[in-house]
Amino acid sequence: MPEGYHPEAKKESMVERTKRAAEGLGDLVDGFEYHYPSELNEENVEEIKKALGDKDIYILALGTFSDPKFKLGAFINPDSKLREENLKITKRGIDLAAELGAKFIIWPGGEGYNYNFQVDYVQVWEWFIEGIAAAAEHAASKGVTLLLEHKNSEPAMNILMRNIGMTLYVIHKLRELGVDARSVKVNMDWQHLIMNGENLAEYAALLAHEGLLGHHHANSGWGTFDDDNITGASFFMQTLELAKILQQVGYGENGERIGFDLFPYTEDQVQAVRRAILQWEFIWDLAVRIDDAALEEAWGRKDAVRGQELVYEALGLDRTYIQRVLGERREHW
Repeated sequence: MPEGYHPEAKKESMVERTKRAAEGLGDLVDGFEYHYPSELNEENVEEIKKALGDKDIYILALGTFSDPKFKLGAFINPDSKLREENLKITKRGIDLAAELGAKFIIWPGGEGYNYNFQVDYVQVWEWFIEGIAAAAEHAASKGVTLLLEHKNSEPAMNILMRNIGMTLYVIHKLRELGVDARSVKVNMDWQHLIMNGENLAEYAALLAHEGLLGHHHANSGWGTFDDDNITGASFFMQTLELAKILQQVGYGENGERIGFDLFPYTEDQVQAVRRAILQWEFIWDLAVRIDDAALEEAWGRKDAVRGQELVYEALGLDRTYIQRVLGERREHW
């Protein structure tokens, strides 16, 4: 936040910022994600690759939502020339992703409305689907995985693709239109789901079952705003269950990664990311301790108590702990 709490970063170029991040996180990360074209583009890509050293550029994300000219939307802007310009930028970003062997995210944060009576709902949805369809077809032709990421609000107060259901609706409409959507998958930003009251593990399981689980943005928050706090700082139990589900569906076995989408408002940026990664690794290892067979048996009976017992055993609430608690109680009697 160089305009606010990190003024020391205001004059830092993206290449300098990349170098600082790569050096500070090099022992923990495999690569980085950038917004296109604001953070990474055809002009600076070679410098950034050099600054990354042996780390790769794993994902490019469309960044037109932050351009003031698209304040009324990029895919749904009422000006057809701006819609065309956004699509050209999107396709160039996909082309660059293809050259880098990267995936491409569309997070349509500006595609929505702020007031009742502001838009023709059918029209803006048609424009949105048409734009995503064109992007999906271009991505398919380039062999690039296109990731759709939902969020309920901000910057648009009501984003069209605001939940997992509407994200699946978009993919359904693409298929209905005959678009080659095999490369279209979903990016789960955890705080975006938490903001909606969407259970992380449930939707990861369903998306994996449908072959649509494409990527993750790991983070946490208080549940009312897109805090992008350190992973596991809140909603710990949901995050632990998510880790278990990802292990059961084999996430990572084909090279899939966990991304970290954080916004360290006042914290040291590199240290915040390091802590987020380490806490996720710890949560992942805790999930490994949960007995899969016993858990599935409990699921078969919909046995909530047994499920809690298995989880808390992994956390240390085992027979030894129970005997100690009971012994202490007896001493008080």
